[in-house]
Amino acid sequence: MKPTQIKDHFLTQEDFQLVERWPGILQTLPVPGDLGKYYASDKYISHHQDSKSLKEILYKQFQNLNINYKKNILRTYLPNGATVLDYGCGAGEFLKAIEQDYSTTGLEPAEAARAYAQQKAQRTTFIDSIVQCPNDGFDAITLWHVFEHIADPEGMLSIFKRKLKKDGYLIIAVPNFSSYDAEYYGEHWAAFDVPRHLFHYSRKGMISFLQKSKFEVIEIKPLIFDAYYISLLSEQYRKNPLSVLKAPLIGAISNFKALKTGEYSSLIYILRNT
Repeated sequence: MKPTQIKDHFLTQEDFQLVERWPGILQTLPVPGDLGKYYASDKYISHHQDSKSLKEILYKQFQNLNINYKKNILRTYLPNGATVLDYGCGAGEFLKAIEQDYSTTGLEPAEAARAYAQQKAQRTTFIDSIVQCPNDGFDAITLWHVFEHIADPEGMLSIFKRKLKKDGYLIIAVPNFSSYDAEYYGEHWAAFDVPRHLFHYSRKGMISFLQKSKFEVIEIKPLIFDAYYISLLSEQYRKNPLSVLKAPLIGAISNFKALKTGEYSSLIYILRNT
């Protein structure tokens, strides 16, 4: 049974509701009119990379492992020189890793994060709106834990279809609330991250949603390390003083169970623009 009331454990401690919007997809309500303030914190590590706390150090370690994994996914589907848009590129770590091999564009609406990314990925073109992107302009568009932040996912999928070349790839990574760690932590599951995460996707719900938008789902891959990091944050939200010991156990159990079910903590959906 999924929790229906979730607290913003990360920042404000305010309560929000989860309501089923489409089968297998939940929506955060109410959506704050001043959503930007929920990102306006030095603790928001996707835009603040220099902290030396244990949480951020571990985040950086997992991030580096994930970046290499993501880079190898691109190599599987794209030749050198292909055009890639990283939508919601944050601090630009992924772009820095791939810009030697591809013609890269980074889209980041937050000015401070975009400026930080420009310092890292100096071969990349940076923009702040999808309107600046040409139709049929990209061989691939990537969204690494960004799609759950989008207020109109249906509308954005239509836009992505126009911006991608025919047979281009849309690669979306999102948390999976049908995973074992989500079930175990319930309302303390850190990947709910309300109200910053506006929508929450199960594996089944996401597949149906993407197919309805006329994308072909060609592969689904796990983000193995997410289970450990999300479990660590979830244990901290539970105020467990032994979180560093408990989290690896729950992460390992979640990944082990997912070997059979496919319900990993986070999933990457690799789609073809038909």
